[in-house]
Amino acid sequence: MFSVLPPTNTLVLAALCLVLTRLSCSSVSVPDIPHIAAYFGTKTRYEEVNPHLLRDVFSVNSSILKPPPNERCTPVHMTAIIRHGSRYPTVKNIRRIHKLSELVRREAPPGGASSAGSAAWLQDIQNRWENWYTEDMDGQLVMKGREDLRQLAVRLSSLFPSLLSEENMRRISLRSSSKHRCVSSVEAFQDGLQQVWSRQDVQYSHQVDDELMRFFERCRGYVEGVENNRTALLEVEKFKHGMEMEAVRRRMAERLGLPHHRLTPDLVEAAFFLCSYELSIKSLYSPWCFLFDENDAKVLEYKSDLKQFWKRSHGHVISSLSSCPLFHHVFRTLDKAGRPRRSTEASPEPASILVGHAETLLPLLSLLGLYKDQTSPTADNYHSQHSRSFRTSLIVPYAANLLFVLYDCQRGPRLQMLINESPVRFPGLMEDAPLYRDVRATYRHLLDGCDFHRECEGRPGGRGPNTEL
Repeated sequence: MFSVLPPTNTLVLAALCLVLTRLSCSSVSVPDIPHIAAYFGTKTRYEEVNPHLLRDVFSVNSSILKPPPNERCTPVHMTAIIRHGSRYPTVKNIRRIHKLSELVRREAPPGGASSAGSAAWLQDIQNRWENWYTEDMDGQLVMKGREDLRQLAVRLSSLFPSLLSEENMRRISLRSSSKHRCVSSVEAFQDGLQQVWSRQDVQYSHQVDDELMRFFERCRGYVEGVENNRTALLEVEKFKHGMEMEAVRRRMAERLGLPHHRLTPDLVEAAFFLCSYELSIKSLYSPWCFLFDENDAKVLEYKSDLKQFWKRSHGHVISSLSSCPLFHHVFRTLDKAGRPRRSTEASPEPASILVGHAETLLPLLSLLGLYKDQTSPTADNYHSQHSRSFRTSLIVPYAANLLFVLYDCQRGPRLQMLINESPVRFPGLMEDAPLYRDVRATYRHLLDGCDFHRECEGRPGGRGPNTEL
Protein backbone atom coordinates (compact mmCIF):
# COMPACT_ATOMS: atom_id res chain seq x y z
CA MET A 1 0.00 0.00 0.00
CA PHE A 2 1.29 3.44 -0.80
CA SER A 3 1.59 6.18 1.81
CA VAL A 4 -0.04 9.51 1.07
CA LEU A 5 1.23 12.62 2.81
CA PRO A 6 -0.92 15.73 2.49
CA PRO A 7 0.73 17.90 -0.18
CA THR A 8 1.25 20.79 2.23
CA ASN A 9 3.03 18.61 4.75
CA THR A 10 5.27 17.16 2.07
CA LEU A 11 6.33 20.61 0.90
CA VAL A 12 6.85 21.78 4.48
CA LEU A 13 9.18 18.84 5.07
CA ALA A 14 11.12 19.74 1.93
CA ALA A 15 11.33 23.37 3.01
CA LEU A 16 12.56 22.38 6.47
CA CYS A 17 15.30 20.32 4.89
CA LEU A 18 16.47 23.37 2.97
CA VAL A 19 16.36 25.59 6.04
CA LEU A 20 18.77 23.20 7.72
CA THR A 21 21.38 24.62 5.34
CA ARG A 22 23.86 21.88 4.46
CA LEU A 23 22.82 19.27 7.00
CA SER A 24 21.66 15.96 5.57
CA CYS A 25 17.92 15.38 5.65
CA SER A 26 18.29 11.62 5.83
CA SER A 27 16.54 11.53 9.20
CA VAL A 28 13.31 12.84 7.63
CA SER A 29 10.88 10.12 6.63
CA VAL A 30 10.77 9.98 2.84
CA PRO A 31 7.86 8.30 1.04
CA ASP A 32 8.63 5.12 -0.86
CA ILE A 33 9.80 5.62 -4.42
CA PRO A 34 7.72 3.96 -7.15
CA HIS A 35 9.32 0.87 -8.66
CA ILE A 36 9.09 2.50 -12.10
CA ALA A 37 10.58 5.90 -11.15
CA ALA A 38 13.71 5.46 -13.30
CA TYR A 39 11.79 5.10 -16.58
CA PHE A 40 9.86 8.36 -16.97
CA GLY A 41 11.97 9.74 -19.84
CA THR A 42 12.04 13.54 -19.88
CA LYS A 43 9.65 13.53 -16.90
CA THR A 44 12.17 11.77 -14.65
CA ARG A 45 13.31 13.38 -11.40
CA TYR A 46 16.96 14.43 -11.19
CA GLU A 47 17.34 12.27 -8.08
CA GLU A 48 16.84 9.11 -10.14
CA VAL A 49 20.03 9.98 -12.06
CA ASN A 50 21.90 10.95 -8.87
CA PRO A 51 20.37 8.78 -6.08
CA HIS A 52 22.79 10.12 -3.44
CA LEU A 53 20.79 13.35 -3.53
CA LEU A 54 17.93 11.50 -1.85
CA ARG A 55 20.14 11.34 1.25
CA ASP A 56 21.69 14.80 1.02
CA VAL A 57 20.63 17.35 -1.59
CA PHE A 58 23.87 19.29 -1.13
CA SER A 59 26.38 16.43 -1.33
CA VAL A 60 29.13 16.87 -3.91
CA ASN A 61 32.00 14.68 -5.01
CA SER A 62 35.04 16.81 -5.80
CA SER A 63 36.83 13.74 -7.21
CA ILE A 64 34.73 14.10 -10.37
CA LEU A 65 36.95 17.05 -11.34
CA LYS A 66 39.78 15.34 -13.15
CA PRO A 67 42.57 17.48 -14.54
CA PRO A 68 45.82 15.44 -14.78
CA PRO A 69 47.07 14.66 -11.24
CA ASN A 70 50.68 15.50 -12.11
CA GLU A 71 49.83 18.90 -13.59
CA ARG A 72 48.85 22.01 -11.67
CA CYS A 73 45.48 23.24 -12.93
CA THR A 74 43.12 26.02 -11.90
CA PRO A 75 39.51 26.34 -13.12
CA VAL A 76 39.07 29.63 -14.98
CA HIS A 77 35.61 29.26 -16.54
CA MET A 78 32.47 27.15 -16.49
CA THR A 79 29.67 27.11 -19.03
CA ALA A 80 26.53 25.35 -17.75
CA ILE A 81 23.58 24.54 -20.02
CA ILE A 82 20.74 23.56 -17.72
CA ARG A 83 17.23 22.28 -18.26
CA HIS A 84 14.47 23.84 -16.16
CA GLY A 85 13.39 22.05 -12.97
CA SER A 86 10.31 19.93 -12.25
CA ARG A 87 7.13 21.40 -13.71
CA TYR A 88 3.39 20.96 -13.94
CA PRO A 89 1.93 19.06 -16.92
CA THR A 90 1.16 21.01 -20.06
CA VAL A 91 -2.45 21.67 -21.07
CA LYS A 92 -2.39 18.74 -23.52
CA ASN A 93 -1.49 16.26 -20.79
CA ILE A 94 -3.84 17.87 -18.24
CA ARG A 95 -6.75 17.29 -20.63
CA ARG A 96 -5.71 13.66 -21.08
CA ILE A 97 -5.50 13.27 -17.29
CA HIS A 98 -9.08 14.63 -16.94
CA LYS A 99 -10.34 12.25 -19.61
CA LEU A 100 -8.61 9.26 -18.01
CA SER A 101 -9.80 9.99 -14.47
CA GLU A 102 -13.40 10.39 -15.64
CA LEU A 103 -13.23 7.13 -17.57
CA VAL A 104 -11.94 5.20 -14.55
CA ARG A 105 -14.40 6.77 -12.11
CA ARG A 106 -17.43 6.14 -14.34
CA GLU A 107 -16.67 2.84 -16.04
CA ALA A 108 -14.17 0.85 -13.97
CA PRO A 109 -16.03 -1.56 -11.64
CA PRO A 110 -15.32 -1.10 -7.90
CA GLY A 111 -12.19 -3.08 -7.12
CA GLY A 112 -11.56 -3.70 -10.81
CA ALA A 113 -11.01 -7.17 -12.18
CA SER A 114 -7.87 -7.76 -10.14
CA SER A 115 -7.06 -9.57 -6.94
CA ALA A 116 -8.04 -8.21 -3.53
CA GLY A 117 -4.44 -7.10 -2.92
CA SER A 118 -4.54 -4.59 -5.73
CA ALA A 119 -8.18 -3.57 -5.24
CA ALA A 120 -7.15 -1.09 -2.52
CA TRP A 121 -5.17 1.13 -4.89
CA LEU A 122 -8.03 1.11 -7.39
CA GLN A 123 -10.42 2.17 -4.64
CA ASP A 124 -7.97 4.95 -3.82
CA ILE A 125 -8.08 6.11 -7.45
CA GLN A 126 -11.87 5.91 -7.58
CA ASN A 127 -12.75 7.28 -4.14
CA ARG A 128 -9.86 9.21 -2.60
CA TRP A 129 -7.56 10.48 -5.36
CA GLU A 130 -8.31 14.08 -6.32
CA ASN A 131 -7.81 15.35 -9.84
CA TRP A 132 -6.19 18.62 -8.78
CA TYR A 133 -4.62 19.53 -12.14
CA THR A 134 -5.96 22.71 -13.78
CA GLU A 135 -5.21 24.09 -17.22
CA ASP A 136 -3.72 27.32 -15.88
CA MET A 137 -0.78 25.26 -14.54
CA ASP A 138 0.34 24.63 -18.15
CA GLY A 139 3.99 23.60 -17.73
CA GLN A 140 4.90 26.13 -15.06
CA LEU A 141 7.68 25.45 -12.59
CA VAL A 142 6.62 23.86 -9.28
CA MET A 143 8.17 24.43 -5.85
CA LYS A 144 10.19 21.24 -6.24
CA GLY A 145 11.50 22.61 -9.55
CA ARG A 146 12.75 25.75 -7.84
CA GLU A 147 14.53 23.58 -5.28
CA ASP A 148 16.11 21.55 -8.11
CA LEU A 149 17.83 24.69 -9.40
CA ARG A 150 18.63 26.19 -5.99
CA GLN A 151 20.31 22.99 -4.87
CA LEU A 152 22.21 22.64 -8.15
CA ALA A 153 23.55 26.19 -7.71
CA VAL A 154 24.70 25.36 -4.17
CA ARG A 155 26.47 22.19 -5.31
CA LEU A 156 28.19 23.89 -8.25
CA SER A 157 29.36 26.75 -6.04
CA SER A 158 30.83 24.15 -3.70
CA LEU A 159 32.65 22.47 -6.60
CA PHE A 160 33.81 25.77 -8.14
CA PRO A 161 34.03 28.32 -5.30
CA SER A 162 36.52 30.49 -7.19
CA LEU A 163 34.17 30.82 -10.18
CA LEU A 164 30.75 31.14 -8.55
CA SER A 165 31.90 33.54 -5.86
CA GLU A 166 30.26 36.67 -4.52
CA GLU A 167 33.22 38.69 -5.85
CA ASN A 168 32.34 37.45 -9.35
CA MET A 169 28.63 38.17 -8.95
CA ARG A 170 28.44 40.92 -11.57
CA ARG A 171 30.61 39.01 -14.08
CA ILE A 172 28.56 35.79 -14.12
CA SER A 173 26.46 35.67 -17.30
CA LEU A 174 22.91 34.30 -16.93
CA ARG A 175 20.58 33.66 -19.88
CA SER A 176 17.23 31.94 -20.16
CA SER A 177 14.53 30.87 -22.56
CA SER A 178 11.46 33.12 -22.39
CA LYS A 179 9.25 30.28 -21.14
CA HIS A 180 7.98 30.92 -17.64
CA ARG A 181 9.45 27.67 -16.25
CA CYS A 182 12.90 28.65 -17.51
CA VAL A 183 12.77 32.22 -16.20
CA SER A 184 11.64 30.86 -12.82
CA SER A 185 14.49 28.32 -12.95
CA VAL A 186 17.21 30.89 -13.64
CA GLU A 187 15.81 32.99 -10.79
CA ALA A 188 15.94 29.94 -8.51
CA PHE A 189 19.55 29.31 -9.53
CA GLN A 190 20.37 32.87 -8.48
CA ASP A 191 18.49 32.27 -5.20
CA GLY A 192 20.84 29.34 -4.57
CA LEU A 193 23.97 31.37 -5.26
CA GLN A 194 22.83 34.21 -3.06
CA GLN A 195 21.97 31.70 -0.33
CA VAL A 196 25.60 30.54 -0.45
CA TRP A 197 26.77 34.15 -0.33
CA SER A 198 24.43 34.81 2.65
CA ARG A 199 22.88 37.77 0.88
CA GLN A 200 19.52 38.95 2.13
CA ASP A 201 18.70 41.27 -0.77
CA VAL A 202 18.16 38.81 -3.62
CA GLN A 203 18.66 40.60 -6.93
CA TYR A 204 17.93 38.92 -10.26
CA SER A 205 20.09 39.72 -13.25
CA HIS A 206 19.54 37.60 -16.33
CA GLN A 207 18.84 37.99 -20.03
CA VAL A 208 16.06 36.29 -22.01
CA ASP A 209 17.59 34.89 -25.20
CA ASP A 210 15.34 32.67 -27.32
CA GLU A 211 17.68 32.86 -30.31
CA LEU A 212 20.18 30.91 -28.24
CA MET A 213 17.96 28.75 -26.02
CA ARG A 214 15.07 28.05 -28.43
CA PHE A 215 17.07 27.89 -31.66
CA PHE A 216 14.87 25.07 -32.97
CA GLU A 217 11.94 27.48 -33.48
CA ARG A 218 13.99 29.64 -35.87
CA CYS A 219 15.36 26.78 -37.99
CA ARG A 220 13.05 26.53 -41.00
CA GLY A 221 14.67 23.31 -42.16
CA TYR A 222 13.87 21.73 -38.81
CA VAL A 223 10.36 23.16 -38.49
CA GLU A 224 9.34 22.08 -42.00
CA GLY A 225 11.42 18.91 -42.24
CA VAL A 226 10.75 17.46 -38.79
CA GLU A 227 8.41 19.45 -36.54
CA ASN A 228 5.60 19.76 -39.10
CA ASN A 229 6.43 16.67 -41.14
CA ARG A 230 4.22 13.71 -40.20
CA THR A 231 6.56 11.18 -41.77
CA ALA A 232 9.50 12.34 -39.62
CA LEU A 233 8.10 10.49 -36.59
CA LEU A 234 6.85 7.44 -38.43
CA GLU A 235 8.78 5.08 -36.13
CA VAL A 236 7.02 6.57 -33.11
CA GLU A 237 3.57 6.07 -34.64
CA LYS A 238 4.35 2.50 -35.62
CA PHE A 239 5.53 1.62 -32.11
CA LYS A 240 2.59 3.44 -30.51
CA HIS A 241 0.25 0.99 -32.25
CA GLY A 242 2.61 -2.01 -32.20
CA MET A 243 2.44 -5.24 -30.22
CA GLU A 244 4.53 -4.05 -27.24
CA MET A 245 2.29 -1.04 -26.60
CA GLU A 246 -0.81 -3.13 -27.28
CA ALA A 247 0.27 -5.60 -24.58
CA VAL A 248 0.73 -2.76 -22.07
CA ARG A 249 -2.68 -1.37 -22.98
CA ARG A 250 -4.40 -4.75 -22.48
CA ARG A 251 -2.72 -5.35 -19.12
CA MET A 252 -3.73 -1.90 -17.88
CA ALA A 253 -7.32 -2.45 -19.04
CA GLU A 254 -7.44 -5.79 -17.21
CA ARG A 255 -6.14 -4.26 -13.99
CA LEU A 256 -8.82 -1.57 -14.18
CA GLY A 257 -11.56 -3.95 -15.26
CA LEU A 258 -12.20 -1.94 -18.42
CA PRO A 259 -12.75 -3.15 -21.99
CA HIS A 260 -9.34 -2.66 -23.59
CA HIS A 261 -10.79 -0.72 -26.52
CA ARG A 262 -11.76 2.06 -24.06
CA LEU A 263 -8.11 2.81 -23.37
CA THR A 264 -6.21 4.59 -26.13
CA PRO A 265 -2.38 4.63 -26.17
CA ASP A 266 -2.57 8.32 -25.17
CA LEU A 267 -4.61 7.45 -22.06
CA VAL A 268 -2.16 4.69 -21.13
CA GLU A 269 0.63 7.24 -21.35
CA ALA A 270 -1.44 9.73 -19.32
CA ALA A 271 -1.66 7.22 -16.44
CA PHE A 272 2.09 6.60 -16.65
CA PHE A 273 2.79 10.34 -16.57
CA LEU A 274 0.38 10.76 -13.65
CA CYS A 275 2.66 8.52 -11.62
CA SER A 276 5.62 10.66 -12.64
CA TYR A 277 3.90 13.99 -11.90
CA GLU A 278 2.71 12.94 -8.44
CA LEU A 279 6.29 11.89 -7.62
CA SER A 280 8.12 14.89 -9.10
CA ILE A 281 5.67 17.52 -7.84
CA LYS A 282 4.54 16.15 -4.45
CA SER A 283 6.99 13.29 -3.72
CA LEU A 284 4.01 10.91 -3.60
CA TYR A 285 3.80 7.23 -4.49
CA SER A 286 0.63 7.65 -6.51
CA PRO A 287 -1.96 4.86 -6.77
CA TRP A 288 -1.70 5.25 -10.55
CA CYS A 289 1.80 3.75 -10.36
CA PHE A 290 0.32 0.33 -9.51
CA LEU A 291 -1.08 0.05 -13.03
CA PHE A 292 2.40 -0.67 -14.40
CA ASP A 293 5.15 -3.18 -13.75
CA GLU A 294 8.78 -2.62 -14.69
CA ASN A 295 8.41 -4.22 -18.12
CA ASP A 296 5.46 -1.92 -18.90
CA ALA A 297 7.56 1.07 -17.83
CA LYS A 298 10.42 0.04 -20.10
CA VAL A 299 8.06 -0.11 -23.08
CA LEU A 300 6.64 3.34 -22.31
CA GLU A 301 10.12 4.77 -21.78
CA TYR A 302 11.16 3.36 -25.18
CA LYS A 303 8.16 5.02 -26.81
CA SER A 304 9.28 8.35 -25.29
CA ASP A 305 12.88 7.74 -26.38
CA LEU A 306 11.78 7.02 -29.95
CA LYS A 307 10.03 10.38 -30.03
CA GLN A 308 13.04 12.28 -28.71
CA PHE A 309 15.49 10.39 -30.95
CA TRP A 310 13.57 11.03 -34.16
CA LYS A 311 12.43 14.54 -33.25
CA ARG A 312 15.38 16.07 -31.38
CA SER A 313 18.44 13.88 -31.77
CA HIS A 314 20.33 11.66 -34.21
CA GLY A 315 17.26 10.54 -36.19
CA HIS A 316 17.43 13.53 -38.54
CA VAL A 317 20.62 15.49 -39.21
CA ILE A 318 18.85 18.85 -39.18
CA SER A 319 17.75 18.33 -35.57
CA SER A 320 21.31 18.45 -34.28
CA LEU A 321 22.45 21.08 -36.81
CA SER A 322 19.73 23.42 -35.58
CA SER A 323 21.84 23.82 -32.40
CA CYS A 324 24.74 25.42 -34.32
CA PRO A 325 24.13 28.86 -32.69
CA LEU A 326 24.45 27.38 -29.20
CA PHE A 327 27.49 25.30 -30.20
CA HIS A 328 29.32 28.36 -31.54
CA HIS A 329 28.31 30.45 -28.51
CA VAL A 330 29.83 27.86 -26.16
CA PHE A 331 33.13 27.69 -28.02
CA ARG A 332 33.39 31.46 -28.49
CA THR A 333 32.97 31.82 -24.73
CA LEU A 334 35.60 29.12 -24.07
CA ASP A 335 38.01 30.66 -26.61
CA LYS A 336 37.73 34.01 -24.91
CA ALA A 337 38.22 32.51 -21.44
CA GLY A 338 41.24 30.45 -22.46
CA ARG A 339 43.24 32.89 -24.54
CA PRO A 340 46.46 34.41 -23.09
CA ARG A 341 46.03 37.93 -21.74
CA ARG A 342 48.19 40.72 -20.43
CA SER A 343 48.17 41.51 -16.74
CA THR A 344 46.36 44.76 -17.52
CA GLU A 345 43.48 42.98 -19.26
CA ALA A 346 40.28 42.11 -17.43
CA SER A 347 39.84 38.54 -16.21
CA PRO A 348 37.64 36.27 -18.34
CA GLU A 349 33.97 35.72 -17.58
CA PRO A 350 34.05 33.15 -14.75
CA ALA A 351 30.77 31.43 -15.57
CA SER A 352 28.02 31.36 -18.17
CA ILE A 353 24.69 29.91 -17.00
CA LEU A 354 22.22 29.07 -19.79
CA VAL A 355 18.76 27.76 -18.82
CA GLY A 356 16.57 26.09 -21.41
CA HIS A 357 14.76 22.87 -22.23
CA ALA A 358 15.30 19.20 -23.00
CA GLU A 359 14.82 20.40 -26.59
CA THR A 360 17.81 22.69 -26.07
CA LEU A 361 20.13 20.02 -24.69
CA LEU A 362 19.34 17.00 -26.88
CA PRO A 363 20.25 18.57 -30.26
CA LEU A 364 23.52 19.93 -28.85
CA LEU A 365 24.46 16.61 -27.22
CA SER A 366 23.78 14.94 -30.57
CA LEU A 367 25.85 17.52 -32.44
CA LEU A 368 28.73 16.74 -30.05
CA GLY A 369 28.49 13.07 -31.04
CA LEU A 370 27.19 11.78 -27.71
CA TYR A 371 24.72 8.95 -27.05
CA LYS A 372 25.00 7.71 -30.61
CA ASP A 373 24.34 3.96 -30.60
CA GLN A 374 25.54 1.70 -33.38
CA THR A 375 21.95 0.86 -34.34
CA SER A 376 19.17 3.43 -34.35
CA PRO A 377 16.07 2.70 -32.25
CA THR A 378 13.07 1.86 -34.41
CA ALA A 379 9.57 0.50 -33.95
CA ASP A 380 10.80 -3.00 -34.80
CA ASN A 381 13.95 -3.44 -32.68
CA TYR A 382 12.75 -2.77 -29.13
CA HIS A 383 14.07 -6.08 -27.78
CA SER A 384 17.60 -5.43 -29.07
CA GLN A 385 17.71 -1.91 -27.60
CA HIS A 386 17.73 -2.69 -23.86
CA SER A 387 21.41 -1.73 -23.53
CA ARG A 388 21.16 1.45 -25.63
CA SER A 389 22.96 4.57 -24.43
CA PHE A 390 20.17 6.85 -25.68
CA ARG A 391 17.91 6.84 -22.61
CA THR A 392 16.33 10.21 -21.99
CA SER A 393 15.55 9.21 -18.39
CA LEU A 394 19.29 9.34 -17.74
CA ILE A 395 20.24 12.12 -20.18
CA VAL A 396 17.61 14.86 -19.77
CA PRO A 397 15.68 14.50 -16.51
CA TYR A 398 14.36 17.67 -14.90
CA ALA A 399 17.30 20.01 -14.08
CA ALA A 400 19.61 18.11 -16.46
CA ASN A 401 22.88 19.90 -17.02
CA LEU A 402 25.80 19.94 -19.43
CA LEU A 403 28.94 21.54 -17.98
CA PHE A 404 32.10 22.65 -19.74
CA VAL A 405 34.87 23.43 -17.25
CA LEU A 406 38.00 25.15 -18.58
CA TYR A 407 41.22 24.81 -16.60
CA ASP A 408 44.43 26.82 -16.84
CA CYS A 409 47.13 24.12 -16.70
CA GLN A 410 50.89 23.99 -17.08
CA ARG A 411 50.74 22.47 -20.57
CA GLY A 412 47.94 24.77 -21.68
CA PRO A 413 44.16 25.07 -21.22
CA ARG A 414 42.23 21.85 -20.60
CA LEU A 415 38.50 21.21 -20.90
CA GLN A 416 36.35 18.81 -18.94
CA MET A 417 32.77 17.90 -19.78
CA LEU A 418 30.24 16.79 -17.19
CA ILE A 419 26.68 15.65 -17.79
CA ASN A 420 24.37 15.71 -14.80
CA GLU A 421 27.41 16.28 -12.59
CA SER A 422 29.23 13.17 -13.83
CA PRO A 423 32.37 13.24 -16.04
CA VAL A 424 31.88 12.26 -19.69
CA ARG A 425 34.70 12.03 -22.23
CA PHE A 426 34.61 13.81 -25.56
CA PRO A 427 34.18 11.31 -28.42
CA GLY A 428 37.56 10.02 -29.62
CA LEU A 429 39.56 11.58 -26.75
CA MET A 430 40.95 9.35 -24.02
CA GLU A 431 41.45 11.87 -21.21
CA ASP A 432 38.88 13.16 -18.76
CA ALA A 433 40.18 16.70 -19.24
CA PRO A 434 42.00 16.82 -22.60
CA LEU A 435 43.91 19.81 -23.84
CA TYR A 436 41.48 22.38 -25.16
CA ARG A 437 43.30 22.48 -28.50
CA ASP A 438 42.59 18.74 -28.90
CA VAL A 439 38.89 19.30 -28.24
CA ARG A 440 38.84 22.06 -30.85
CA ALA A 441 40.59 19.74 -33.31
CA THR A 442 37.90 17.09 -32.70
CA TYR A 443 35.18 19.58 -33.60
CA ARG A 444 37.12 21.47 -36.28
CA HIS A 445 34.57 20.51 -38.94
CA LEU A 446 31.81 22.14 -36.89
CA LEU A 447 33.86 25.14 -35.81
CA ASP A 448 34.68 25.86 -39.45
CA GLY A 449 31.13 25.09 -40.61
CA CYS A 450 27.86 24.51 -38.82
CA ASP A 451 26.42 27.68 -40.34
CA PHE A 452 22.90 28.18 -39.03
CA HIS A 453 21.65 30.13 -42.05
CA ARG A 454 23.03 27.66 -44.58
CA GLU A 455 21.81 24.57 -42.71
CA CYS A 456 18.40 25.93 -41.72
CA GLU A 457 17.51 28.21 -44.63
CA GLY A 458 19.58 26.90 -47.51
CA ARG A 459 17.77 23.62 -47.94
CA PRO A 460 14.00 24.07 -48.30
CA GLY A 461 12.12 21.38 -46.42
CA GLY A 462 15.14 20.53 -44.32
CA ARG A 463 17.40 17.52 -44.49
CA GLY A 464 15.93 14.06 -44.56
CA PRO A 465 16.59 11.16 -42.23
CA ASN A 466 20.15 10.48 -41.10
CA THR A 467 20.87 7.45 -43.26
CA GLU A 468 24.47 7.28 -42.01
CA LEU A 469 23.38 5.73 -38.69
